[in-house]
Amino acid sequence: MGFEPPQRLVRALGESYGDSAADWLARLPALTEEALASTGEQLTVDRVAAPGGRSSLVLLVTCSDGTPAALKIAPSGAAPELEQAALAHWNGWGAVRLVATGPGALLLERLHPEVSLRSLPEAKALLEAAGTVRRLWVEPPAGHGFETVTERTARRTEPMRAFAAADPGLEPLVSAALAARAELVAGSCELLLLHGNFRQSKVLAGERAPWLTVGPEPLVGERAYDLARLVRDRVEDLIASPGGAVTARRRIKKLADSLDVDRERLHGWTLFRAVESGTRALAVGRRQEGELTLEFASWL
Repeated sequence: MGFEPPQRLVRALGESYGDSAADWLARLPALTEEALASTGEQLTVDRVAAPGGRSSLVLLVTCSDGTPAALKIAPSGAAPELEQAALAHWNGWGAVRLVATGPGALLLERLHPEVSLRSLPEAKALLEAAGTVRRLWVEPPAGHGFETVTERTARRTEPMRAFAAADPGLEPLVSAALAARAELVAGSCELLLLHGNFRQSKVLAGERAPWLTVGPEPLVGERAYDLARLVRDRVEDLIASPGGAVTARRRIKKLADSLDVDRERLHGWTLFRAVESGTRALAVGRRQEGELTLEFASWL
């Protein structure tokens, strides 16, 4: 099947998987043919969703009965089996509905990829985001294979320390983030199913419901962790605003209060996730993104 994967995906896979990304991309036409044949549906490809995501190829397809759908094809490193398990457990409640599966592929209901919550004014977007993520916080399925917040964040602490050692100017901020994480994991008691990467661009307009989330990186833990990425949404606008720091702190208060989440725990996870994300962006050469994210973190 002849098509060019979106450049955003090519760059992101290279950052995440190095040389093995090129191998997967080279096999992508054959993988796509296999995925199209493996879901049990007769699918017609309409187009590649572009610019698409950073971890998978998404094809907009049509089923034999005329129903529009989306076929998501991901490398094994993106853990598509965990996304499948989470989507199956949510069963369309607040999230895109899983239609069928194949090797490394998920057939999903078609949403409107060009219309996310980022298309709304900020206040309205945050309100809709809060209402959407609330639906996802349920008890995980019995015998699940999801990692915990403690496990996921533990894997990310050593790269943060290494980056701070290489750039001593960042050491105080990294140390504060690591201290916040240590205190948070010691006092955590919630074990709910979380989206893992929830933000406005992950919530798309749908037909079955006005807004549905996509692209989970599921894990289990406390709700404050899931909200923390949402707090820094539209960070470029916050940085450009003279009142950005005040707005960021107001977001924490507003989101925590509206979803009955402890403000201090949300503040701590927002700090940790911003510093972790910022140092990771700098490490792979996304300098502007990294600097903006770390400036946001410094406000906290």
